[in-house]
Amino acid sequence: MNLEVTGKHFGYKFKKISLLQEALTHRSYLNEAKSVQSHNERLEFLGDAVLELVVTEYLYSNFDEPEGILTNWRSALVKGKSLSEIANKLDMDKFILKSRGESKSSGKAKEQISANALEALIGAIYIDGGYDKAKAFIHKNVIINLDKIIKNKLYIDSKSYFQEMMQEQSKSTPEYRVISESGPDHNKLFECAVFVNNQKYGRGTGPSKSIAEQYAAQNALEKLPNNS
Repeated sequence: MNLEVTGKHFGYKFKKISLLQEALTHRSYLNEAKSVQSHNERLEFLGDAVLELVVTEYLYSNFDEPEGILTNWRSALVKGKSLSEIANKLDMDKFILKSRGESKSSGKAKEQISANALEALIGAIYIDGGYDKAKAFIHKNVIINLDKIIKNKLYIDSKSYFQEMMQEQSKSTPEYRVISESGPDHNKLFECAVFVNNQKYGRGTGPSKSIAEQYAAQNALEKLPNNS
């Protein structure tokens, strides 16, 4: 892996390239690459704190909402699922160094590794370039999603909100159905779809039926004309 090219892919040129390698190294990789001495968990710890500070500062400075609303918005921005989606857009998985076993992981486990690596990358940028560089990266890749979260009300329970909307619009209650199940018992992946009057509105996948249903409701909300 050409680390300088990789850094440019993420939109930042590292002065200390070893920080980027550490950010992209999952602890499982150390078992197979004895020459590698450090993994990304410490950087993840730091990046998590930097991410929360930057998001909190932005929300406080730009919105005059009560603390509870700002907390919900922040949670929606920095939760694991949101970060894994951002990591996916950045193609992070193809750069993360991990064991052959972890490379085969899917579902929740894969999402968690990607989300953690994104936080570690933020931590690495903070150490290498300072607060302003980390802030710029977070604004470009994380805070940019805030308008969508507010508009689609993704900061509240998606199933409850979708049910409220459907009962208001059509006096009908959404029905959730499992479309497929895959993976071993310890790492199941469920795909669910939500229907209203037998019309499919959205679908989603997750490590449990309840989580897949939440993603299906979220997908349905994003497709509604008033929310798009």
